[in-house]
Amino acid sequence: MLHIAVLDDYQNVAFESANWGDVAGKASVIMFNDHIHDSDSLVERLKDFEIICAMRERTPFPKEILHRLPKLQLLITTGMRNASIDVKAANDQGVTVCGTDGLPYPTAELAWGLILDLARNISRENEAVKNGEWQTTLSVGLKGKTLGLIGLGNLGGQVAIYGNAFGMNVIAWSQNLTKEKAKEKNAKYASLETLMAESDFISIHTVLSPRTKGLIDSSKLKLMKKTGFLINTSRGPIVDESALVNVLEKDLIAGAGLDVFGLEPLPPEHPLITLENTIITPHVGYVTKETYKIFYEQTVECITAFIQSTPIRVINPI
Repeated sequence: MLHIAVLDDYQNVAFESANWGDVAGKASVIMFNDHIHDSDSLVERLKDFEIICAMRERTPFPKEILHRLPKLQLLITTGMRNASIDVKAANDQGVTVCGTDGLPYPTAELAWGLILDLARNISRENEAVKNGEWQTTLSVGLKGKTLGLIGLGNLGGQVAIYGNAFGMNVIAWSQNLTKEKAKEKNAKYASLETLMAESDFISIHTVLSPRTKGLIDSSKLKLMKKTGFLINTSRGPIVDESALVNVLEKDLIAGAGLDVFGLEPLPPEHPLITLENTIITPHVGYVTKETYKIFYEQTVECITAFIQSTPIRVINPI
């Protein structure tokens, strides 16, 4: 009998999000709702599993980890792209890597929620009212403000729609963006430096890659308006985290709405948590019932197809 590990099921919803009945008769399935950072502890937990189901990039599988899992045959990731899995190393040791579809809009919706929260102080006023206070802050409106989008693909394009609906001036930059492509998505092209300097709200929607790691560094952050807000729902390492903490601590920018971080889960003592000018969410951009239904139903499909020696949605090395 095969042994299947379902990782990082924080909400304990993997089993109820799909019909695991077809798999249960052919394999032993164990759901894990905690997260392990330590490599040795992770290997000890997973060493006897032939199939591992990963949730996005929560648990990395670099070459060093994969080589210590000799029984592994199938590694499934939710989504069709996972920068935390060394697909080539997996293939080299005979491990098939498969993925699932997802939904593009939930992360864009969360980004907009963070923008609204930062602008209108929703979380702060909610907490104040529950503490017996009334009208403690002065917020800002969105109409007429400039929204800068770093990345104008599926997610950035969706946020551009929201920005235009709220009457904002939408500008955008990415490494391959042209004026014509920006115009097609109702945005104006701007250089990265111009975007950082002129935007009232900057929202990041580019993919993490060697080119974009550390893209928003200290020099870029210092271009921002003192009244500007930074929103990141893409990947933590795109922003230099220590530089961001520095500008927030010194009130060089108005605040930040963050769903992604260099280390996840974020340690409770991390300064980003204790700062008053941040809105922090625990990487929940994709965490919706609709998304999870697709993730887990297609995970079961991948397992079933693999058992039948006809793997589907196979991910190959880039």
